[in-house]
Amino acid sequence: MARIGINPARGKISNYRPAKVTIALLTYIPHLEGYFQNRLDILRLALASVLANTELPFDLMVFDNGSCKEVVDYLMEMQDSGRIDYLLLSDRNIGKIGAFKILFRAVPGEIVAYADDDIFFYPGWIEAQLEILENFPQVGMVSGVPIRDASDRSRKSLLKWIEDGEPGLELDTEYSIPDKWEMDWAESVGRDPAVHMQKIQDQKDLILTFKGVDAFGSASHFQFVTPKDVIVKALPDIWGGNLMGEMMELDQAIDALGYLRLSTVDRYTQHLGNILTPNMVNEAHELGLQFERKIQIRRKRKHWLLHIPGGGKILSRIYNHLFRILNNSD
Repeated sequence: MARIGINPARGKISNYRPAKVTIALLTYIPHLEGYFQNRLDILRLALASVLANTELPFDLMVFDNGSCKEVVDYLMEMQDSGRIDYLLLSDRNIGKIGAFKILFRAVPGEIVAYADDDIFFYPGWIEAQLEILENFPQVGMVSGVPIRDASDRSRKSLLKWIEDGEPGLELDTEYSIPDKWEMDWAESVGRDPAVHMQKIQDQKDLILTFKGVDAFGSASHFQFVTPKDVIVKALPDIWGGNLMGEMMELDQAIDALGYLRLSTVDRYTQHLGNILTPNMVNEAHELGLQFERKIQIRRKRKHWLLHIPGGGKILSRIYNHLFRILNNSD
């Protein structure tokens, strides 16, 4: 059958040019029950904060790793309204590293600003991270908040750079991270803040100053800024298949390639986890963020079943089994 007419795009030229920075988010909310019951609201807050508090030009790319219809519908609405530039939808969870292998190769910018889907962004976050990336040499990862917990991991390249005696580098070892930040971090990842503070009480913070810019001597893989060519090189060649994990291996790969892993000394991003605390909601409102629907704040209260000796372990086994069934991972 003969062709009808000529493609109207023939001979046309797009004036689009990608921004230097691509903000890349990975989402995975398979349903809105149990562990995930507040996660859509958290995603809404995360996107609201990054859109409101990013001043530099950027493209926003979201990779959805097999979320439920409610989440996909919301993301498609965001794209239809022009707030998401690129939306990649997977019909299944291909694992976090698997998603990275697609997402990081697809970003159009030369700088990737990555975040999990439960990260809150404060004003000035991208400028602060880029300042470190552009002034320190051979930087592979810059995060927006210092966290003491993992400060001694994957930093052979950093220690070598320090030992080599870089001219102009100043070092300071002190307690610089406020306890509140560490306690917020512990709570967001499901740890007992008191136990966490006891664990890290003897750890001091390594602060580096170079070309007048301060940096904390470690990074966190839940949010980071990285050159695209670095993060792509650090990805594993094979598909591992794990739905979660392999993040420490990614840290190690960046370190093994000879790149520094650093963070800002101030808190420019915050991990939210799966519960929105009243303090976080109040803080967001004080920054002028508007939400598309009312956020339900759930306060943690220890259920009576958890007071039964061994009850927590039994409930955990039941929950893990039901989680595998709900996510078709058995």
